[in-house]
Amino acid sequence: MRIFKSRTVRAITTAVAVGLIATGCSSERDGGDAKGGEKDTFVFAGSGDPGSLDPALASDGETFRVTRQAFEALLEHEPGGSKLVGGLAEKWEGDAAGKVWTFNLRQGVKFHDGEAFNAAAVCANYDHWFNWKGTYQSSAVSYYWQTIMGGFAKNEDAEAPKANYKSCTAKDENTAVIEVNEPSANLPGGFSLQALAIHSPKALKEYEKQDATAKGDAITYPKYSQEAGTVAGTGPYKIVKWNKGNKEVSLERFDGYWGDKAKVKNLVFRTISTEETRRQALQAGDIDGYDLVAPADVTTLEKQGYEVPTRDVFNIFYVGMSQSANPALKKAEVRQAITHAIDRENLVNTQLPEGGKVATQFMPDTVAGFSDKVKTYPFDTAKAKDLLKQAGEEKLSIDFCYPTEVTRPYMPAPQDMFELMKADLEKAGITVKPKAMKWAPDYLDATEAGSCALHLLGWTGDFNDGYNFIGTWFAGPDKQWGFKDKKVFDAVNAASKVTDTAGRTEAYKKANEAIMEYVPGVPISSSPPAIAFAKNVNPPKVSPLTQENFAEVSFK
Repeated sequence: MRIFKSRTVRAITTAVAVGLIATGCSSERDGGDAKGGEKDTFVFAGSGDPGSLDPALASDGETFRVTRQAFEALLEHEPGGSKLVGGLAEKWEGDAAGKVWTFNLRQGVKFHDGEAFNAAAVCANYDHWFNWKGTYQSSAVSYYWQTIMGGFAKNEDAEAPKANYKSCTAKDENTAVIEVNEPSANLPGGFSLQALAIHSPKALKEYEKQDATAKGDAITYPKYSQEAGTVAGTGPYKIVKWNKGNKEVSLERFDGYWGDKAKVKNLVFRTISTEETRRQALQAGDIDGYDLVAPADVTTLEKQGYEVPTRDVFNIFYVGMSQSANPALKKAEVRQAITHAIDRENLVNTQLPEGGKVATQFMPDTVAGFSDKVKTYPFDTAKAKDLLKQAGEEKLSIDFCYPTEVTRPYMPAPQDMFELMKADLEKAGITVKPKAMKWAPDYLDATEAGSCALHLLGWTGDFNDGYNFIGTWFAGPDKQWGFKDKKVFDAVNAASKVTDTAGRTEAYKKANEAIMEYVPGVPISSSPPAIAFAKNVNPPKVSPLTQENFAEVSFK
């Protein structure tokens, strides 16, 4: 999933964060149910606030963690894995050309507002997104729609992508047919995205009465997306409250759910931004679980009796290079020198949890299309110095941006990782100018605009297809990288158009080889992020895509 929002303007919501709250302040945290004092509220801490209660307007994991409990897409992923399985569609099929997708829908499904789920509801959602206008067409607001389905019925921005979505037809009450103009590597995986989860048609009509608005570089999201009461999905929980002052979103079990009912009545997501404070809150009994456990804390918590499952590897951490920010990066020898200069093995051994891997390309080895034939750049300070000399850049000075006030699944300690890389680069004779920046919006805006010559970023996959990784960055010119290389772009796009699985996998391998021959940046590592739960908790199956289903949680 995206760790930032691709945007032409900065996104803001209608409330301002008020800093870290004291743990244990939720009035819903205490108390039992009517069956004799059993705990009926599960509190989970994430590292950041959600941005919206409508997942269609989001592109970040913290939002999707919340909305995933209340909204369901046509397809889902198997519990604990990345294989596509039925969601609101029991079965699905694409035609030979990859342009017509037929979904046989579950029957007897109800939305939280009592409306019936059917094929007409599916088409109402897809047509709603396709007909977005005004600020909704900003890539800040509709990133995933544009990524998966292209533009809109009437593009208002000349730079907007051409629409690939063609139509949705309710063939009968329980059969929806979605057509696209061209085959895409983003399908069928895109049908599993939270951003394309299905909403009640009744709720959609209320959504359409409100606009997202833009003023200067800021977006104000519609009111319905910022407070509970209007949004309605089909999931095992329904969203009942968003207390922005307490930095909490509260959900309640939906007893009309079509599948297995949630085991705990109330679910609360709380924002606690630092790893240490999250750990302390768990140890104090103020929360029942938290995400992004510091690698150094995993063994300690396990010895204390906490459940600390580790997700499978499904992410990539990298050093991005912006050729527009520093012309020296246009020279292949300089990019190669930087890659040779960084001791990636040391970073993995000292900064990542057990199971972390050195990356050789811009996707983990768990994704089909990973190639064992890419050009590699082993740690070699002398080689780096020699390449800089060949390039006439022996006195290279370069800005290196890194984020503050954040931890990510692939990047548990940004400043520590930056300091190790800085030392490596300086040993090769490169003068590093550090630029520490607040994660949002400063860092994200700067990296996306290509303002940082070197920067740290990463990606957790949305679904198991190579294009979801390399197509994100290298399908065409991107300001973050500031380069144009037809061989790279053609290789990535050629792979996306191959319809048979075996052929596409081989094409992705060729694309990875072309990317690493050009070496636009430095793939550093892939990491298995850990998630922690209290001693009295039966945790859910952990997901490599960070798509945990909290309806599976129970207390011992």
